[in-house]
Amino acid sequence: MTESWLSRWSRPLMLAIAVLGILLTAYLTWAELTGQTLLCPVTANGSDCNDVLNSAYGRLFGVPLSAYGCVAYGSMAIAAGLPLAIDPDEKRSLRRSIEGKTWPLLLIGSLIMATMSGYLLSVLTFELHSFCPYCLTSALFSFTLAGLSLAGQEGEDFGSVLSTAVIVVVLTLVATLGAYAQDQPAPAVAFAGDHQAIPSLKTRPQPGKGWEIVTQSGPDEIALAQHLQATGAKMYGAYWCPHCSEQKLLFGDRAFAQIPYIECAEGGQNAQPDTCRAAGLESYPTWEIHGELYAGIHRLDELAELSGYSGSQAFRYFMPGLN
Repeated sequence: MTESWLSRWSRPLMLAIAVLGILLTAYLTWAELTGQTLLCPVTANGSDCNDVLNSAYGRLFGVPLSAYGCVAYGSMAIAAGLPLAIDPDEKRSLRRSIEGKTWPLLLIGSLIMATMSGYLLSVLTFELHSFCPYCLTSALFSFTLAGLSLAGQEGEDFGSVLSTAVIVVVLTLVATLGAYAQDQPAPAVAFAGDHQAIPSLKTRPQPGKGWEIVTQSGPDEIALAQHLQATGAKMYGAYWCPHCSEQKLLFGDRAFAQIPYIECAEGGQNAQPDTCRAAGLESYPTWEIHGELYAGIHRLDELAELSGYSGSQAFRYFMPGLN
């Protein structure tokens, strides 16, 4: 039987798409972990893809969703490309054997990815009301991989393939809904008396405003904030930036209200993007203290040391994992 064009080229096409998916999701994961701003259009409600990727749906169990996507695309690339590395003229039987074993993996893997992409696109449209070209591109990759995995399996019983697809889609939807239902915001955890962990960020930031500062400032947080204000310190950030919000939570509501804060994101309240560009920022948040820039989240005792604050430092909050 003559092999069709689609069957012959499905694996090279899947390999190429998977590699593109790896590059895309690796970039998104790097941007998320380093606090970089993604270049993307702002919608009518003031949100953009940064809001989407930093929303409650942008992470699962504390890990960026793009990191899971990168692993998934990597697995697809291996499954699609492994038989292609074997010379069909010299080891035809071995190549066919590996093709037979990897096709089910490609089918199940691509269907899982396509199902999750479809679910997240519905969230993007009906809940977040935003536009994310990176998300749409990844979804297109996933749907194409699923289509190629279904169409490229010549000789397979269509009924069997269809029943497998339905089972995979249903199980993936159930697992996805269950995972997001369990991954809810965690309350602050008491530690060593009044020392508490800041609450986790799992909800969507309010357009233009970000997350609410739900922690309550103590006298030492307020004193440090007043000192930072008096010495001319500034914090640069973006309303959609979760790391900026975590920095605010370390201060608490009353203390952070006294911090000279510069909003860098277009669409944010009192945004000053030109000031931020002139400052030469590389990531958010960034502190400017005594004319020096310090990128990233900082413990309050670090800010006290950098600014020369010598008052009491019985600060109320800490951030797990922040050294």
